[in-house]
Amino acid sequence: MTTEHTTQQHDAVPAAAAAPETRTGPGRTGPGGPPAPVDPLEDVGRKLLLAIGEDPDRAGLAGTPARFARWWREFSNYEAGDVDSLFELKTDGQIVVVSDIEVWSLCEHHLLPFSCSVTIAYRPGSHVLGLSKFARIAHRHAHRLQVQERLVRDISDEISAVSGSPDVAVIARGEHLCMSMRGIRTAATMTSSVFNGIFADYGPPREELIATIAGARSTR
Repeated sequence: MTTEHTTQQHDAVPAAAAAPETRTGPGRTGPGGPPAPVDPLEDVGRKLLLAIGEDPDRAGLAGTPARFARWWREFSNYEAGDVDSLFELKTDGQIVVVSDIEVWSLCEHHLLPFSCSVTIAYRPGSHVLGLSKFARIAHRHAHRLQVQERLVRDISDEISAVSGSPDVAVIARGEHLCMSMRGIRTAATMTSSVFNGIFADYGPPREELIATIAGARSTR
């Protein structure tokens, strides 16, 4: 049983993954002399500068297309590493909560960043998931074109798949620059959540989770 809650709706548009392409460009030489491959994203960055009336060859912008390309590759090629380390442990039905995982993602509607503080809760069975894996999984799903509603669902699905527990909840509070920097230009916090298993109904497990989160915020 699954319930999802969000304070704002978007159309979830699947992100298309494209394999990086390279080409050989003039003016670049590799260690042995032949032209080195040029990332096609450099051309995108250069064309963008030209389109907004800038001179991509002026001193301050000469290296910007290359930096632009490296950043996009760094963002889209993020490697989460090992995320399925489980440790045998008797937890007697405890609820484990990992709070304030800070991630950055990109709004797929405007290609502008949004930041999220993510809280993940689950009830482990006979094995517990390694602590760092929660952050790795959150970052893996943030490092793509996203909407916040899908982000919490993606994180929840993978936590459940890796841990083997159906009892998973994910809550994210985010600020979106597509609202802060454009349009209405007003900063606001958006909250999205997904509650699965024992958290799906309004009962003691969900109440315990909400009280834990509220208590943590009140002590800051």
